[in-house]
Amino acid sequence: MSHEHADDLSFDVTTRLGDGSPGKHGRTGVIHTPHGDIQTPAFIPVATKATVKTLTPEQIKSTGAQAILSNAYHLYLQPGHDIVDEAGGVAAFENWDGPTYTDSGGFQVMSLGVGFKKVLAMDVAKLTEGDIRAAKKERLAHVDEDGVDFRSFIDGSKHRFTPEFSMQIQHGLGADIMFAFDELTTLVDTRQYQEASVDRTHRWAKRCLDEHDRLTNERTHRPKQSLWGVVQGAQYEDLRRQATRGLVQLSEQAEAEGKRGFGGFGLGGALEKENLGTIVGWCCDELPENKPRHLLGISEPDDMFTAIEAGADTFDCVAPTRLGRRGGVYTLDGRMNLMGAKFKRDFTGIDEEFGGYVSENYSRAYIHHLLKAKEFLAGTLCTIHNLQFMITLVDNIRKSIDGGYYEAYRDEFMGRYYANKK
Repeated sequence: MSHEHADDLSFDVTTRLGDGSPGKHGRTGVIHTPHGDIQTPAFIPVATKATVKTLTPEQIKSTGAQAILSNAYHLYLQPGHDIVDEAGGVAAFENWDGPTYTDSGGFQVMSLGVGFKKVLAMDVAKLTEGDIRAAKKERLAHVDEDGVDFRSFIDGSKHRFTPEFSMQIQHGLGADIMFAFDELTTLVDTRQYQEASVDRTHRWAKRCLDEHDRLTNERTHRPKQSLWGVVQGAQYEDLRRQATRGLVQLSEQAEAEGKRGFGGFGLGGALEKENLGTIVGWCCDELPENKPRHLLGISEPDDMFTAIEAGADTFDCVAPTRLGRRGGVYTLDGRMNLMGAKFKRDFTGIDEEFGGYVSENYSRAYIHHLLKAKEFLAGTLCTIHNLQFMITLVDNIRKSIDGGYYEAYRDEFMGRYYANKK
């Protein structure tokens, strides 16, 4: 990589899909990082503990992945961000040649004590009594103005995260893109709690910016990193807009003082699937055009189309990899599970029309056998296929926006993928 781009963390818009009217901010673009460019929109596979489960970095690359996202909470607990820093940062540590993201750990600090799975789009109607009890039970995490006390999910040991400490961890991990420490709320939290939480997340974001600036000036031996603010506010339009405007203001203020502002924005927190596009749209109404937006934790194809139309640029989700390890695979005709007995003698590829390494080389019957025999290769093959499917889908969406045929592509893909759901 040429040295003059070593500290370039800018973003360029290439083609606009939306007309910029309220809620319509879709576009393609390029995020520049010290470890390479990311063409957007892009799907970012999750490498929680500095590995995409079951895959080597070469296999991840073969799926078309442009960047991967690791988790600050997990890497802080094991092996420790100091060790990753000593290795030269998370990319060098895991032998990944490309851009990296880390999330702040805020989600895990909260959720591992509250019992909600890592999904952004929640369906309130499906919340069970158990979920609601889980939200009220003795939490492993306790929030105060300064930060969060929590217990490790590994050994129960006590730890404390503050905005400053999250920045120190993420600087140690050395990802190109990292996120401000925020408080995750759930859809069962009250409106009053959401209001207090948005205010607190705003104050934490300011502290993250200050510490990020301090650490960047101190750590001149490392490539520059881009800090992104995280928008909370659950399903409330006024809170989402207030949270977004607040972060933009903080960023502009920092830049006016000659400090580092936010390089982009993460759209986080709880929201219902049917409101996904609306909420992303509210946030993007308030966000500057020249900064990228990352949507945390969505995985269904319909959500991808909806979020991209509304203005999201990059996404991460554990679903393609988690599903794959259990035999769940994506096809152009919808999802299926290769554990099913009907695949025992099915010698076709997972999706021969979609193609790709796995469909071209292994049969459904073989993968069914591997799953039944609990062989690790089953997870590897299904994961490669699923990541390739999801990354190719988002790449095709990008091409369709650039090529001016987005609606036709969306309608054709969705009509077929969801045909059996009608």
